[in-house]
Amino acid sequence: MTLLTLLLLAQAPAVLPPWTPGTLDIHTINTGRGDATLLVLPDGTSLMIDAGDGGSSGPPRGTVAKPNASRPAGEWLARYARQMLRHDGQPAIDYFLLTHFHSDHMNGIPDLARHIPIRRILDRGWPSYDWPQPIREPGFNVYRDFVTRSSTIKAERFVAGRNDQITLVRDRARYPNLEIRNVAVNGEVWTGVAANTVKTYPPLESLKPEEYPRENPSSCALRVSYGAFDYFNGGDLSGDEVGAEPWRDMETPVAKAIGPTDVIKLNHHGNQDSTTAFFLRTVRPRVFLIPVWSSDHPGQTVLTRLYSERIYPGPRDGFAINMLEANKQVIGPLLSRLKSDQGHIVVRVAPGGASYRIYILDDSAETYTVKAEFGPYESR
Repeated sequence: MTLLTLLLLAQAPAVLPPWTPGTLDIHTINTGRGDATLLVLPDGTSLMIDAGDGGSSGPPRGTVAKPNASRPAGEWLARYARQMLRHDGQPAIDYFLLTHFHSDHMNGIPDLARHIPIRRILDRGWPSYDWPQPIREPGFNVYRDFVTRSSTIKAERFVAGRNDQITLVRDRARYPNLEIRNVAVNGEVWTGVAANTVKTYPPLESLKPEEYPRENPSSCALRVSYGAFDYFNGGDLSGDEVGAEPWRDMETPVAKAIGPTDVIKLNHHGNQDSTTAFFLRTVRPRVFLIPVWSSDHPGQTVLTRLYSERIYPGPRDGFAINMLEANKQVIGPLLSRLKSDQGHIVVRVAPGGASYRIYILDDSAETYTVKAEFGPYESR
């Protein structure tokens, strides 16, 4: 190898090292079009949570498509997943969890499935899709027809409290300290004891139709535990709707169930109705991830709570997949405390779960260049 070659290699940007057995990878993917998270579990089992396409309306209020607008978000997600699952001879999504029926979480799924196989889908409504009343969200009929007509995808309703609905499918016995716990769905929340749950919504017969539970707080929520490490994803759960009845606060019972958690994806993109002081005081995240596609992600008061050591003591690091100039102009210095505000975020948990690192990947191309690295963090 010549000196010139060595110099060029030394100057070349680093690329994310491939996943290896025993490692847990959590990818928060930026398409500029909504939520999407890909997990590669220690035995190679894959889990994708949400595949949005339709959240952003573009600048100045919304984000631009990433890496560009030449393909739909679902196709970009499939290409990303194929790259990160290249250890598998035939890459596929073993489990897909749709947290709830909103376009910025749901509309990319059919395109995703056209470009990478999905083996199993879990959502909050299958098979009847009529709770608390028939779903009328934009784009839902396309999703329902896709799921019900597929001959290759097994669909299930996500069940709160269970830890055996999403499991390792390749080598479960080798990683007994990996657990995926279904924490909440449709107002039913795990208590933190065995598989016991409690229903927090009042009976539907006691409500008028206009008072029925809303879509966001009915989101599927789960916790991934690997040894000492915990990760939480609650879709668009909310906790503090202005003037709302106390039972609409889903963050409080969820926080009580999961307790201290290393890494969380902010509920509802960090909107003003989420990430309450009680939630943060109870969960005390060391790292928080913000999936941004709008200029109201995150809310300024939410960011203030996240950095307040009066709510919980100790260091905390925040990372956003996208940040608009409008946010920076309005929120100002608080946003400068984020460790990163642009790019795919990869949480890489070491074998056994004792520690983890954060990688920020360039989202402007499919090079998966590492822009920054943080850690190691010690799991709690």
